Amino acid sequence: MPAQIPLVIDCDPGVDDAVALALAVASPEVDLRAVTTVAGNAPVEVTTANALRLLRAFGRDDVAVATGADRPLVRTSFHGLAPPHGQNGLGDVEVPPAVHGARSQHAVELLADVLRRAEQQSVVIAAIGPLTNIALLVALHPELMDRVDRLVVMCGSRGHGNITPVAEFNVWSDPEAAQRVLAGSGLRVCVVGLDVTRRATLDLSALDALRARSDRGALLADMVRGYKDQAPGGWPMHDALAVASIIDPARVTMCGATIEVDTGLGAGRGQTICTLAGTGPYAPAFGEPPDGRTRAEVAIEVDVPRWRELVLERAAGTGQPPG
Repeated sequence: MPAQIPLVIDCDPGVDDAVALALAVASPEVDLRAVTTVAGNAPVEVTTANALRLLRAFGRDDVAVATGADRPLVRTSFHGLAPPHGQNGLGDVEVPPAVHGARSQHAVELLADVLRRAEQQSVVIAAIGPLTNIALLVALHPELMDRVDRLVVMCGSRGHGNITPVAEFNVWSDPEAAQRVLAGSGLRVCVVGLDVTRRATLDLSALDALRARSDRGALLADMVRGYKDQAPGGWPMHDALAVASIIDPARVTMCGATIEVDTGLGAGRGQTICTLAGTGPYAPAFGEPPDGRTRAEVAIEVDVPRWRELVLERAAGTGQPPG
């Protein structure tokens, strides 16, 4: 069996974060070493409590959790929106409280500790919330960036946004952090954006299958039913697709790109502008960008049936394929 991938998840649970965590803890391909939290789908004290509750519910409360940024790098907090994830961030489903609390250290320092103990180019960071913690990590610990194999990010869109006509929520929440990470971190960045994640849905039949498999599956199905973000094919599990792309990269097709984020104060704030390989100023040869910008990979396709199969096989925690 190939060696496990050392994985850290930086998140803001969140219903789709819950499915992402369930996938991670049930997948032997990855070794979940820490979970860090950030303000996003809910204030950071709520996202931290949710991460702890979910890890206990999934049988992994041994995983270290640390609280991160409670506001964006530049602007003030924005938590006045009607929450699509319910008032508690988990579809208004009550999850028993955790036994253990979060670490006393800041999330950025827990991330740094994981990297210090790791080999070069070995750790995968899944950033499935606003990128504030990751921007701080890059700024405060540049000497540890060679320990990162890649950063897999659920953010952005090559089409319409979900918080403004052009901006996806995670980027819009902290555009300055997103610009620092996506355009200037120097990391290998793999971006899974809305134009692909909107296709990675769970429909009613999938929720019924989850519910029938285990108590964990029923818990997840109830959360998803309370999620207000719906597409024609069901409920998009944006963050779960990003984690699935780490577990089985064949489920998502990637394309080389460079990315810029609009950090202005106008209507375009938070928009991600992607230049795909073979297009724009670097065509026809797409080498390293001449101005030092970060080279990224952007998801352009998803194998939806194969993705749903992975969720049904793993997220309920039974290890058995659907019957």
